[in-house]
Amino acid sequence: MPAPLASSRRHWLLGAAAAATAAALPAQAQPAATPVPPASPLGTDVPISAPRTEFVYESIVDIADMVTIGPGPLGERRIVPITGGEFAGPGLKGTVLPGGADRQLVRRDGARLLDALYELKTDDGAIITVHNQVLVRTAPGQPRYAASHIRLSAPDGKYGWLNDCVYTGTLDSLRPKRNAVLIRVFRIV
Repeated sequence: MPAPLASSRRHWLLGAAAAATAAALPAQAQPAATPVPPASPLGTDVPISAPRTEFVYESIVDIADMVTIGPGPLGERRIVPITGGEFAGPGLKGTVLPGGADRQLVRRDGARLLDALYELKTDDGAIITVHNQVLVRTAPGQPRYAASHIRLSAPDGKYGWLNDCVYTGTLDSLRPKRNAVLIRVFRIV
């Protein structure tokens, strides 16, 4: 296997040669540029392709005031009761049922680990369970990071397709306008 430096140089030289060849063609004969995927850092011939996502739904989850339950060995523990809300997306619409909760751990480094479990009820009566685990981190001088891994559990039938994918999401606060959070859910395809 070639050394990583030699492999990088080879890819650069091949790219430079392709660019020089394309520049030599008449303007109307130049092919459209296609992005070249990065080379495998381990030298495999399997191309690197980033996952794509598709929007599934967004929800506004109403929450009650946070309840602090005290320190633990990993940090400060809290619970945020879920009181309701609504959700909608292509082929999905309904309400967020009250009774769920978001258990939170504020780590010693300031990052927050959120672990929410709650249910959605579609307009036609199906109940979908949502388990949303979020990492929220705000480092000095950096933008806020809030990304999640979401598991959905739906009944067989019309919404059964929700059981067969991996989901990721984002989380944004709607305060002070509303005591709620906005969650957007994406299917990894």
